Amino acid sequence: MSTVVSDCFTIGSIVATRTCYNENIEGEVLAFDPQTKMLILKCPSSSGNPKRHDVNIVNLSLVSDVQIKKEVTTAPEPPQSLNLHRLNTRVRNSIENKRRLVSALSACLDPEGQRLFMAIARVIDDVSWAGQNIRVYNEVIITPPYKSTDGSVDCPGDTHLGIVMS
Repeated sequence: MSTVVSDCFTIGSIVATRTCYNENIEGEVLAFDPQTKMLILKCPSSSGNPKRHDVNIVNLSLVSDVQIKKEVTTAPEPPQSLNLHRLNTRVRNSIENKRRLVSALSACLDPEGQRLFMAIARVIDDVSWAGQNIRVYNEVIITPPYKSTDGSVDCPGDTHLGIVMS
């Protein structure tokens, strides 16, 4: 990947823009696409947290003024390599969660039960449908009408389940 993203913008340079809404955006250039005239800037966090940053995508076709505040003279560091194992794990977990939620919505069950299932699934991974019942940890079975008193097996060690159901 080239360090020069266009004739005008170098990765790492500090750029200030004024949008058509009279908003000033100043930040470090992360990327620029000359075909679409889109500039991606890393700006200080709007929440004030110094460990976080805002990323703004600016359409230069809608900008009234662009100033390069600081040009980078040294080549930026190459991007860090991706941890493919971690990314694959995240994708697999995300797909599994989506499948679980789809099964909850496609089960044609009581909407209250579906809401409870989705709320539990956000907190606890080991949740599944067993007919009309919701099974948690293969120990707790919640039967319709899905109230906190309906757990057929008491599981006092898990306060998350009690909080979600109440």
